[in-house]
Amino acid sequence: MSTTPATPSDSTADAARRAGADALSRALVATRKDTLALFDAVRRQLPDLAVPYDPRLNPPLWELGHVGWFQEYWTSRNPAWRAGQRAAPEVPRRPGVRQDADALYDSSRVPHRTRWSLPLPGVDETRDDLARQLDATLAALAHADGDDASLYFFRLVLFHEDMHHEAAIYMAQALGLAPGAGVAALAARPQPPVRRQLAIAGGARRIGSPSHGFAFDNELPSFTATLAPFTIDATVVRWADFLPFVEEDGYDRRELWSDDGWRWRGETASRAPRYLSREGLEWRVERFGSVQPLDARMPASHLTFHEAEAWCRWAGRRLPTEFEWEAAAVDAPREFVFGDVWEWTGSRFAPYAGFEPHPYREYSAPWFDGRPVLRGASFATSPRMRHARYRNFFTAERNDLFAGLRSCALD
Repeated sequence: MSTTPATPSDSTADAARRAGADALSRALVATRKDTLALFDAVRRQLPDLAVPYDPRLNPPLWELGHVGWFQEYWTSRNPAWRAGQRAAPEVPRRPGVRQDADALYDSSRVPHRTRWSLPLPGVDETRDDLARQLDATLAALAHADGDDASLYFFRLVLFHEDMHHEAAIYMAQALGLAPGAGVAALAARPQPPVRRQLAIAGGARRIGSPSHGFAFDNELPSFTATLAPFTIDATVVRWADFLPFVEEDGYDRRELWSDDGWRWRGETASRAPRYLSREGLEWRVERFGSVQPLDARMPASHLTFHEAEAWCRWAGRRLPTEFEWEAAAVDAPREFVFGDVWEWTGSRFAPYAGFEPHPYREYSAPWFDGRPVLRGASFATSPRMRHARYRNFFTAERNDLFAGLRSCALD
């Protein structure tokens, strides 16, 4: 797998967003290699590829076919690909490698629950489809003009496959599967023994991505925000910081939880974060099906937004807003270390003023529903996706993600 240890810099992601045709061609081949390697690791443990229905998962064979379908749909089958983000989304598509692919793999039109019962092609046929789809994509890319518009969809499908690769790692963790030696060797880094604080000056900050290179539609248009001074953790919260909240009955103290959080707490009967268990005085953690002693130096992970928010109340802290998070990452790129776990923020996912959806309409606009924003990246995120401007967004109860938090001092 091409994922590398997390770094505080997003220079690799910046380069990917500006990548030309040659670099994109190499990256598309590399991410497909990662996709297939992880799929093969799962298949060795689940020969029939059968997984129970879960609204947070997709069947592995459907997921594999969808990645290839998406790439082909927006590149070689798309007669408007040269127009980039200004392309009309619903232009008639050219024929693809599989006649009924749209009815099988279009995630915006295929209801989630039905993906467990679709008449999907077999493994060999699906892999053959992916090889032919990648060949067609690379052939189209060879004729790109080299400007941002003509490279837009090739960058999009690269990042889309990277996202699905990380989602497949979440699935492996949720199902207790080993995701292959290359993936299993990845891990977040131990955090410093003392959470150092960064004092960030107030004032005007440019939020969002520039108009050149690639940007996701929810990062646009950029704008100026005026921030008050704030103090934020330089690194994420460790288990050593979080476990005292658990051990001091934080899950039973109503005053620490929001109404939604207390409702989640009651419905799930949670008394500790997902994947944690206790034997006597020792905390243990399950990682890809293997239970091992918990290293308290590691980032607290698989937390819901509710747990992150409750811990902050217990600690006399607060979650940063996503604008504060972005300002700190940009202002202090060496001191502000991210990339170990996704980080919940106190902001709700909403469009920036002047937002215009890109041709892939289903990426952002359907999810402007009040769910929280996460920033940063996890150890399982491709380096191409570890960008200070990137906005992730999941519902507050999700704890299958490699997600934790950093905190701010109260105003």
